[in-house]
Amino acid sequence: MNKLETKLSAVSPAILSVFRIVFGLLFTVHGTQKLFAWPVAAAGGGVVPITSWPYGIAGLIELVVGVLLLIGLVTRLAAFIGSGEMAFAYFTQHQPTALWPIENGGEAAVLFCFGLFLLVFTGGGTFALDAMRQRRVRTR
Repeated sequence: MNKLETKLSAVSPAILSVFRIVFGLLFTVHGTQKLFAWPVAAAGGGVVPITSWPYGIAGLIELVVGVLLLIGLVTRLAAFIGSGEMAFAYFTQHQPTALWPIENGGEAAVLFCFGLFLLVFTGGGTFALDAMRQRRVRTR
């Protein structure tokens, strides 16, 4: 292993945490846009009721999963649920209109789906409540 790989490997758990935090923030805002029309209203209009199918439920999932990712709590489970929600969104809302994500406006859904899927397998990184809980259990 060369020096660059050694240095990069040493900081990868921290960078994974940065990735998780940014993804969590973006996913949270994706949900608040649907539920509260904040920070900007969605293209279709204003606030969506939480109980409406599928957008209100999607907004609720995005808000809860996003906050859990931001703090790094039950990261793998939250990411699994979010990834599934994005796969569902892609195949029900985008893919029927055209084959390629670039054609059907589904790029964000695909990117969220696979970014979240990555977090299912990698976890939340060094700076996550999950990591703090594991350290506490190991010291007992």
